Amino acid sequence: MEHITLLLAIVIVTALVFDFTNGFHDTANAMATTISTGALKPKTAVAMSAVLNLVGAFLSVEVAKTISGGIINEDGLRTEVIFAALVGAILWNLLTWLVGLPSSSSHALFGGLIGAAVMSAGWSSINGGTVVTKVLLPAIAAPLVAGLAALLATRLTYRINRKITDPAQLESTAKGYRAGQIASAGLVSLAHGTNDAQKTMGIITLALVTGGVLAPGSNPPVWVIASAGIAIALGTYLGGWRIIRTMGSGLTDLRPPQGFAAQTSAATVILASSHLGFSLSTTQSCSGAVMGAGLGRKGGVVRWSTATRMFVAWGLTLPAAGLVGAGAEFLTKQGPWGVAVVAVLLVAGSGAIWLLSRRKPVDHTNVNATGDEPAGVVTTAIAAVSPPPVGSGVADLKTTIHAPATTAETPADPARPAKV
Repeated sequence: MEHITLLLAIVIVTALVFDFTNGFHDTANAMATTISTGALKPKTAVAMSAVLNLVGAFLSVEVAKTISGGIINEDGLRTEVIFAALVGAILWNLLTWLVGLPSSSSHALFGGLIGAAVMSAGWSSINGGTVVTKVLLPAIAAPLVAGLAALLATRLTYRINRKITDPAQLESTAKGYRAGQIASAGLVSLAHGTNDAQKTMGIITLALVTGGVLAPGSNPPVWVIASAGIAIALGTYLGGWRIIRTMGSGLTDLRPPQGFAAQTSAATVILASSHLGFSLSTTQSCSGAVMGAGLGRKGGVVRWSTATRMFVAWGLTLPAAGLVGAGAEFLTKQGPWGVAVVAVLLVAGSGAIWLLSRRKPVDHTNVNATGDEPAGVVTTAIAAVSPPPVGSGVADLKTTIHAPATTAETPADPARPAKV
């Protein structure tokens, strides 16, 4: 580390800031359904996720090697290019967090990296084959595979439990699904740390290669693995409550069996891709699983207005982050003053987004509050022709609260039953 220059140190710090934003941006992937169904309290959920993100960061380096030596050519790459790429990724992460859209932090990073590299050295600096096979194709396949798996798992779950009518059995089954949901959420957190923390490891390793500190093709040093794991864990503990609200209740209404099916399906896809070195988006995998679980329950629907906005954000992520990364790289090419200007713009933009978020704050106290999202014509029509099954197991458990005794001040109101 004695060869690290000031510019390289700035890039490493910026990479860890991106890792931090990745943590709170993607907390919803693991814990949104667990929080929305009440399986865990919000603060407990994010604390558990943070610890498992840290553990997951030490399990593999395959994705890190894909980023550090696969997407772009290392030869002749300037350290400033990586700094510009991180600026594009951070600003896109913060913008989508502000509006509560679960976009891909991974694709924001790839977009920024590609845009900055093209501005610096042209299209020849991009390994197109790697981008297609290990970024674009997994981006299309992952949400489809996870969604289909969650849909089938949800239907199987409800079919198995459709004959359970005894209240004691219903309560026991509900507890079992909540326990399973907590376990599957932990598995998603572990998978998220394994996949997403490695992306920052790969970026820092790439910066160290361009700075001459490491030889091309080197694995991430231990201090890089540890720092990336800690940064993403801290971001996860902060909690991206806006995106948790969208994932937990904005896309569909989930019950514990659906949450269990969604998280197990997503974790399986993410861990398999990490083992193969595919740098897929954990956000897209988890979002696809949530939608699949929503459609898997009879009478369950997806709020397609929210889903459409999410799809648009997915499509814009690569080009938008790429344009910002290219613009930042154009400035850094002007010399030290350009690097300083980009740094100031990054801080100013991040501060402005944070101030805007304070107008309508979302935190652990109101993350499960009902939003203003309308049901929509399609959702209403589907719910009307396919109502939820009656007595189909844990999905229909309700808690009855006895009404208080009537007094002169509080007369009985038969029009308002005390049921939640």
